[in-house]
Amino acid sequence: MSSVDESELEESKAPLMEHLKELRRRLLISVGALMIGFFIAFAFAEPIYNFLAHPLISSWGDNIDGRRMIFTAPQEWFFTQMKVALFTSFCFTFPIIAGQMWMFIAPGLYRHEKQAFMPFLVATPFLFMLGASFVYYLVMPVALSFFLGFEQSAADGLRVEMEAKVSEYLSFAMTLIFAFGLCFELPVLLSLLVKVGIASAEGLRAKRRYAILVAFIAAAVLTPPDPLSQIGLAVPIILLYEISILCAVLIERQRKERDKLMGLDVDDDDDDDDPDAEDRKAGSQP
Repeated sequence: MSSVDESELEESKAPLMEHLKELRRRLLISVGALMIGFFIAFAFAEPIYNFLAHPLISSWGDNIDGRRMIFTAPQEWFFTQMKVALFTSFCFTFPIIAGQMWMFIAPGLYRHEKQAFMPFLVATPFLFMLGASFVYYLVMPVALSFFLGFEQSAADGLRVEMEAKVSEYLSFAMTLIFAFGLCFELPVLLSLLVKVGIASAEGLRAKRRYAILVAFIAAAVLTPPDPLSQIGLAVPIILLYEISILCAVLIERQRKERDKLMGLDVDDDDDDDDPDAEDRKAGSQP
């Protein structure tokens, strides 16, 4: 290997090492924030769990006398509290983690690219919290009330009532919250795809029937195996898909206005959408 090749190799190693050091620094900050949040949340694990259990308590209503939640292994309640703390820490430190990811990626973007991605970065935690609030205040109380309605009183024979395990209820609550929170990010994802030119409003409209099918499949996979939770997730996904189409129309309209201000020719795109454009052009020629 010549001295020129060796010098080029050394020059290429230097930026790579700098990027790896920066990545390590961002990861350490993210993990550190997550761990600090974990220890703080662990100190309040019991009241946080009671907050997550509130939909179940509300579903019991006046029949709460004698109700309880159980654990069947000595370590179950302790590990459940650890899961509660980790779950809470992730929810509250997600903006910090997303910010560290942004600070790692942002130096490699142009100014207009940063301006384009910033609104989506801000909307991501907001939409996640909106999805979590939707399932906590609307879907879970309805689903739990429905299933508790199948309990059997002693007057009907053998008494049948639910005694929820703390770990199973937490898994049920976290699964629904994460599923709804992630699915409420659909407008952000599809708007980004439209922004970079991978998708379009017309393409999203054409694939609407497939989106409905995928919504019900995703709801069946992400939620517990009950029809109320699945329908409760599938319907919002479909509505969010329609909102994504509206966002795509606005993005494409802004892009055309920007192209006109820059003096770019946008008539070709309009002609592609108009099947009679070629006939008009041919008729106008001598």
